[in-house]
Amino acid sequence: MPTSLLLQVSPEVASNEAQLRDVVSKKIRVAAADIQHISIQKRSIDARQKSIKINLTLELFLVGEPYTQEAIRLPEYQNCVAAQEVIIIGAGPAGLFAALQLLELGIKPIVIERGKDVRGRRRDLKAINVDHLVNEDSNYCFGEGGAGTYSDGKLYTRSKKRGDVDRILKLLVGFGASPDILVDAHPHIGTNKLPQIIQDIREKIIEYGGQVLFETRVTDFVLKNNSIQGVVTQKGETILAQNVILATGHSARDIFELLAQKQMYIEAKPFALGVRAEHPQSLIDQIQYSCDLRGDYLPPAPYSIVKQVQGRGMYSFCMCPGGVIAPCATSPGEVVTNGWSPSKRDQATANSGIVIELKLEDFKPFAKFGALAGMEFQKSIEQKAWQLAGNSQKVPAQRLVDFTQSKISASIPKTSYVPGTTSVELGQVFPGFLTQILREGFVQFGKSMKGYNTNEAILHAPESRTSSPVRIPRNPDTLEHVQIKGLYPCGEGAGYAGGIISAAIDGEKCALQIGLSIQSAL
Repeated sequence: MPTSLLLQVSPEVASNEAQLRDVVSKKIRVAAADIQHISIQKRSIDARQKSIKINLTLELFLVGEPYTQEAIRLPEYQNCVAAQEVIIIGAGPAGLFAALQLLELGIKPIVIERGKDVRGRRRDLKAINVDHLVNEDSNYCFGEGGAGTYSDGKLYTRSKKRGDVDRILKLLVGFGASPDILVDAHPHIGTNKLPQIIQDIREKIIEYGGQVLFETRVTDFVLKNNSIQGVVTQKGETILAQNVILATGHSARDIFELLAQKQMYIEAKPFALGVRAEHPQSLIDQIQYSCDLRGDYLPPAPYSIVKQVQGRGMYSFCMCPGGVIAPCATSPGEVVTNGWSPSKRDQATANSGIVIELKLEDFKPFAKFGALAGMEFQKSIEQKAWQLAGNSQKVPAQRLVDFTQSKISASIPKTSYVPGTTSVELGQVFPGFLTQILREGFVQFGKSMKGYNTNEAILHAPESRTSSPVRIPRNPDTLEHVQIKGLYPCGEGAGYAGGIISAAIDGEKCALQIGLSIQSAL
């Protein structure tokens, strides 16, 4: 039996196998030569004290104890060429992991994706960055892999109770992700690594008889007696199936509009909205690590901060150490920001969404839109940002201290946001109550993180796609839509997930429920 050990060591020791072995041998009073293998189970950084430590959870195998390197293997998928078919709308994490789960169950997935394959999306990302041209079907939000593919691949989740997080992580490792994601407290794949993993998942789906249809947008649902019968695409093609997983993501406004038009029950959902703040990474390192230089053994520092301001939560969201800010509009005439990091997180700047919790009452000016009131509220701010930026993808921007003092910044330095910036007093972007909360909240942030409030930090507006502004209610037992039999609202777009891992878990849950439904009908 291996020996379990909790250990706190310096970053240098944690990075050096020989030094770690020496420390462990002294700790357990066993000669280093008698330690056969050290397996790191969990790893996290403790930066609360001036001397930064790495917390390790280890399993130790001594010489003579049975030890075999565990190989991560993919499940046994079944060939489903001739099997019953299930339509999955959307090839993000919810859709792709639903498809893999269906293959395990011997059910054929037909994945319908409005955007391009993961490689083809790159040309459209270049177009929005360089030419300010938005492809409504292929962008940072839409396309194979979903929003997470080109906005970081962060895998951290607080949703431990929703399902088996380790299963999803192991599946990702099985498809090529680094085994480090099984160990790190805040696992991350990186935008440069994730596309190949997504491509390998798609190839596995096709290998076992599934279908993946790109550049195919769903424009209608085929319904009969409150049951789903299939979908209609923009090409006029009807694809039939008695079970449909709706996994279109938080930005598929046309789907929300279609649901409302067909009087399929949906409801407005609160979300969060604010700005994306960019600091020099070296400054965040100094604040978080209490040092002048980070050194070779620590990763670029992240931060997480939460404040209550005027009765609302204001907090950091999707923080990207060593990352860049990206233009994430999904339609012409709007500006949207998000952030991402490469796997090494080696860019010179750090960025984070700084957002405020919204309430349903905030959407009252858009009450005539019914369940789409939050979406229209969101849209109005994005369109205002577009106008203030001179009808371009240049983002309205302001130095942080200037914003708190209601001053237009005399100049904006070059930031990581490639389309460029326009100096704007950001109070013009948001309703007055949001501007007041943001200003007050940043003052509080500065008191908690000394050095955070600086004019070296640039605010970009808006950060508006934090989660879906719509919930598509479903039966908690069957996971079917409360009104339409055979329709399974799923993932972030339906309001049941908040990131790659929780979306993947929800996709699997919906697929398992369909499997139970099909089995009971036999």
